[in-house]
Amino acid sequence: MGGNRSWVTEFVLLGFQLSAETELLLFWVFSLLYTCSLLANGMIFALICLDQRLHTPMYFFLSHLAVIDMSYASNNVPKMLANLVTQNRAISFVPCIMQTFLYLGLAATECLILVAMSYDRYVAICHPLQYTVIMSWSVCTVLATTSWSFGFVLALIHAILLLRLPFCGPREVNHLFCEILSVLKLACADTWLNKVVIFAAAVLVLVGPLCLMLVSYIHILWAILKIQSGEGRRKAFSTCSSHLCVVGLFFGIAMVVYMVPDSSQREEKEKILSLFHSLFNPMLNPLIYSLRNAQVKDALCRALQVRAR
Repeated sequence: MGGNRSWVTEFVLLGFQLSAETELLLFWVFSLLYTCSLLANGMIFALICLDQRLHTPMYFFLSHLAVIDMSYASNNVPKMLANLVTQNRAISFVPCIMQTFLYLGLAATECLILVAMSYDRYVAICHPLQYTVIMSWSVCTVLATTSWSFGFVLALIHAILLLRLPFCGPREVNHLFCEILSVLKLACADTWLNKVVIFAAAVLVLVGPLCLMLVSYIHILWAILKIQSGEGRRKAFSTCSSHLCVVGLFFGIAMVVYMVPDSSQREEKEKILSLFHSLFNPMLNPLIYSLRNAQVKDALCRALQVRAR
């Protein structure tokens, strides 16, 4: 690179670029969603930790999902909210890279935790007699540890490849936060290696796990159809169908962002899609996976009764 170039020390997050009144309205809506997400996931995590009846493999994975959702939202949303009410939308280079690293690491970890949860449900429904043996605490710990480790090692690879690139202007990131593809567009060098690694990682973390989950749920559906009790079949199908909706939306949006070729209006669509992962998905997970569950409702009632005494 030429010696007379000025290197970028901070980026500017463009966001939605709407009128001041609209952005103020979005600030209050997003703040409400963010608060509800933190409260719901925090409550789920606290209940699972405090109630002995919830110390099972399924709730063990749900506690990890709650931590991921709180962390994921807290990594992106506060800066997003600040940008909606201030004219200064700058973010320094290092915080921007850290935001990218955490966003990628938490997203990859959530994909793998969802796979572990689908495997847990597969064993519980298809092999109930061997459930306690197959899903022992050592197996659950290995699955959770592997998910976190693999997710953040993958994110570290992306961050290292990003740090090797020179950034010399422009500095406007056309996104709500430091999303890796949007940051890559500002690099003053060839980014083909970064894009190849991103696509390979998407295949590894999205396509592979999604196929495993679909196989698990196909077996689960087949087992549900064999249930003699109509009520039991209905409850099992209701639970699995809601889980599949969340999984489909999460993986579907991620695959659209990282595996579909560029289009002229892709950036604006990505901003809207990113809102689902940052705001709606962390709020939907506790509602669908936990708060509709009778055991969680009972645990919440017991906790409220103890507090009322």
